[in-house]
Amino acid sequence: DRAAVGEAVRRIEAEVGPIDILVNNAGVQRRMPLEDVSEETWREVLGTNLDAVFFVAQAVGKAMIARKRGSIVNICSLMSELGRATIVPYTASKGAVRMFTRGLATEWGRHGVRVNGIGPGYFATEMNTALVNDPNFSGWVEGRTPMARWGRVDELVGAAVYLASDASSFVTGHILYVDGGMLACV
Repeated sequence: DRAAVGEAVRRIEAEVGPIDILVNNAGVQRRMPLEDVSEETWREVLGTNLDAVFFVAQAVGKAMIARKRGSIVNICSLMSELGRATIVPYTASKGAVRMFTRGLATEWGRHGVRVNGIGPGYFATEMNTALVNDPNFSGWVEGRTPMARWGRVDELVGAAVYLASDASSFVTGHILYVDGGMLACV
């Protein structure tokens, strides 16, 4: 809800203070063959994973531009680079977030606003419980990932801190893949 996002950002900036760091982390996944995806499901996935990133970045970015500083970290995915059956709406949305991140970095960099992304690989999360508990799928992940395991959510913290902090003051438009090396191999 674009209007609700704008109002929330105005309220936070008035009551708490300037938003210097934004992490766009909302996401949803619906697994099914594309031929079974309804328009409602398609819009839900794209709305949550892509439209929300746009609405929040735009609302927060206006003040960042005015202050000539800020860091936006969008949560992309390993699926920003790869395709996989039964998750086409998700891969489409995360690929779009990747390019949104790069495009926005080129537009807002001159204003002192850095825009980067984190691309998590396979992490044991609530959203992936069924996959983690599936011995065949877990075996595939462990066999395909050079580090031979699922990631732990706490392993994303360092990437987020780095991209949000001044340690990355000359980094923008970059997607940092935290994937146990999966993208590095065939």
